[in-house]
Amino acid sequence: MPPGESAPRIHVAIVEDDLGFRSALARALLAAPDMKLAGTAGTKAEGIALLQGPPVDVLLVDLGLPDGSGIEVIRAAARQWPSCSIMVSTNFGDETHVMRSIEAGAAGYLLKDSSQARIVDEIRSLASGGSPISPIIARQVLARFRQEAAPGNAGGAEAAAGEPQLLSAREKEVLDFITKGFTAVEIAKLMGLSHFTVRTFVRRIYSKLKVTSKAEAIYEARNQGLLAQ
Repeated sequence: MPPGESAPRIHVAIVEDDLGFRSALARALLAAPDMKLAGTAGTKAEGIALLQGPPVDVLLVDLGLPDGSGIEVIRAAARQWPSCSIMVSTNFGDETHVMRSIEAGAAGYLLKDSSQARIVDEIRSLASGGSPISPIIARQVLARFRQEAAPGNAGGAEAAAGEPQLLSAREKEVLDFITKGFTAVEIAKLMGLSHFTVRTFVRRIYSKLKVTSKAEAIYEARNQGLLAQ
């Protein structure tokens, strides 16, 4: 980065009906030099309205909103802000809410027993391509996958494996730049996006192709006919 040029800040929006929790989290974000609070909402309707504005890097969503479920906000955000990383911040720790949130598009899931400072740190992790999850939630997810992988459930796993998740047009564009040797920062400049957004695309590409490196992603994409041979 050229001398004197500051790193791009992580733009964050919050959908949370608990005014005390929302205010405390907003103060923590405002105090973080690498973050910008881009908007807040206290209801599902206000959260949906937020999505009409410019996309943010990270969206925090509570599930128990007074006029509906935060999962509907997550689902709408995944459609309207495909480059945004979505994280749940809630009191609901049961398997149903966890799995429905992940299926709707959430990439992180934190319980509200986390401190504001930790949530800010996890926002950084999410923006950099991580998937922060409270330990108790992670154990539930792992238990669910073990159950699905157990003998007798192979049919369901095979059916899911037989439904490939194709890359979106933007994900293919990012993957094409990756094959040409561009870095995330360079891709961000070429596409007019923040490097946090590009890293989100890269994380989704890896997830859909079930790979962990650029070389594996390129190999797998070519095997599936997603790139020119």
